[in-house]
Amino acid sequence: MSPLRPAIWLVSLSLMAGCTVGPDYHRPDTALTHRYLGQTSVEQRSAATSANLAMWWEGFADPVLSELIAKALEQNLDLAQASARVTQARAGLGAASAALLPSANINGQAARAYQSVETPLGQVLDSTPGYDRYGSAYELNLGASWELDLFGGMRRGREAALAEYQASEAGVAATRLAVAAQTADLYITARGLQARLDIANRQVRTRQDLLEKVQLLYSKGLAANYQVHQVEGTLSQVQATVPVLQTGLDAAMNALDVMLGTAPGTHRSQLKNGHGVPLAPQITAMGTPADLLRRRPDLIVAERRLVASNARIGEAVAEYYPKFSLSALLGSATAVSAGNLFTGDASQAAGALGLRWRLFDFGRINAQIDQAKGKEAEALAAYRQSVLRATEDVENAFSALVNRESQASTLTQGETSLAQARQSSFIGYQKGAASLIDVLNADATLLQVSDARAQARTESARAAVAAFRALGGGWQPSEPQSVATR
Repeated sequence: MSPLRPAIWLVSLSLMAGCTVGPDYHRPDTALTHRYLGQTSVEQRSAATSANLAMWWEGFADPVLSELIAKALEQNLDLAQASARVTQARAGLGAASAALLPSANINGQAARAYQSVETPLGQVLDSTPGYDRYGSAYELNLGASWELDLFGGMRRGREAALAEYQASEAGVAATRLAVAAQTADLYITARGLQARLDIANRQVRTRQDLLEKVQLLYSKGLAANYQVHQVEGTLSQVQATVPVLQTGLDAAMNALDVMLGTAPGTHRSQLKNGHGVPLAPQITAMGTPADLLRRRPDLIVAERRLVASNARIGEAVAEYYPKFSLSALLGSATAVSAGNLFTGDASQAAGALGLRWRLFDFGRINAQIDQAKGKEAEALAAYRQSVLRATEDVENAFSALVNRESQASTLTQGETSLAQARQSSFIGYQKGAASLIDVLNADATLLQVSDARAQARTESARAAVAAFRALGGGWQPSEPQSVATR
């Protein structure tokens, strides 16, 4: 038993080892405020509906929008790629976990040979009485090996693989959130362009009616020829805006189809009938800036990558220390007959204790450690930058939502007043109390304000989508498995 004592001692030592080389991970401190700058203004908004963060798109009360987002979450190809990356990361975690366990293999062979008697060996054997030139050999062995992770290098590798797997899972959530938000943004953009097209087409019809009336007055000698040309010119000016808006609408619908993983034009008939721009719902349970650290999946991705880079430092430091391995073989071999294969005389066994130590390679190990530390510093800076940008996204979205809604409300009041002014100027023109220029100016101003109002309403709804996305809404966060404690 004495030759086995070193091996038993090493196994016991590896099982009792409770620490690993390299730094343990600690989440970095982040200086965040207790409230958002625009939180009070957003809370004071009044909206017909409210939305929870998990299913925020339902708060827009638009069945078409909800249906399209459901399709996008099922069919989007970016999401399919993210899911495939999870499978790859899971395989990497499985490989890192398997490296900590013993491995075993079975190998065997059966051979039949016919010996030449013209070789030196054959001549010696042939001189032996009763020599048979035919020979057989049978062998079956069970081999096992185990690299003892005495200093935790492989455990640090598994820690890094686990963090990378968790990052890939959070990446899927981040992609789901992005897909839902981009689908909603494209849908709202398309509805906004439809509203602007409707305003432009109504203005075209208004100018056409005005042209007909001026032409009638001209035929009766009650209007000058230049007035006819004036109306014709302003009509052409309004008509020229329609193709531009239509181009933008086509592009938005095509992008929406691609977001749904379908060919352009697939859902165009579904969007043909305009439902108007959906109103932004009330944002509830927005939490605090500190909540973003566990709510936004892209921040979880950045933090898990920081964990992985921290673990890689320990993996590199472990190369300073020797690596021990155990291997054993148990089997049976015979050159007589297959029937003797499992007899006592045919049995064979072997055991080995292996040592590998990069004793004269410390310069290369130092470089690897420095490289790992550099990657960890880069990941730390990226994480902190991601946190700052996340709060910036929320503040910008809140500001845009409140100010765009205020703009839309003001423009709605102005549109009502300008519509009345246009009607009065046209009646005055018919009675000779106002000039044609007054009517044309009223039309132009009304078109400009109506178009601006449609844009403001569209942008306020898009800002609401951006706010939900910035807050990390659209998925259920869960605390990732801890790998830092030992």
